[in-house]
Amino acid sequence: MPLLSFLLFVFVTSFTPGPNNIMAMLFANKYGLKKTIKFCFGVGAGFFVIMLLCSYFNVLLENFIPKIEFIMTILGAIYMLYLAIKIISSSNKAKDGNDDKNNSFIAGMLLQFINPKGILYGITAISTFILPYHSSNFSLVFFSLFLAFVGFMSTFCWSMFGSVFQTFLSKYRSQFNVIMAFLLVYSAISILVH
Repeated sequence: MPLLSFLLFVFVTSFTPGPNNIMAMLFANKYGLKKTIKFCFGVGAGFFVIMLLCSYFNVLLENFIPKIEFIMTILGAIYMLYLAIKIISSSNKAKDGNDDKNNSFIAGMLLQFINPKGILYGITAISTFILPYHSSNFSLVFFSLFLAFVGFMSTFCWSMFGSVFQTFLSKYRSQFNVIMAFLLVYSAISILVH
């Protein structure tokens, strides 16, 4: 396995803006890091399930994905646009973390199943870097855990950024929300035209 190429692909893809990272940063900015950690764990758990599915069904997916890729792309783009609208229309007043059902373990986990970036990332990482060199159950579970851990860490880092700059960003919440919404719209458009 070309380890350096694998690690570069994993870290660059995981730490670049996407639905997980943008939502984690927004939640941490609005509710604080402590109340956002459950969302990050949900992202990690969902990502682990997606990586396992990519590992064990890669051959099936390779034959099946051209048929569902377009549908998944459309659903993912629509969801990202929905999130962008929710971000722009959110009030500037901080709410209690329990009031926002999107900042939860379940929401973080379920986001992975319609996150085209994560699914395509898993298919690419597994098929390109892992399956040609490792096919044992232990290896597939290990690499799935590793990829999920990196996904959790990237989401957590973006949460820390949102939390650290909470005071600054709370002054400019409307502008910040507009920028984050446009990043989600850009992500949706780039997925559709890719």
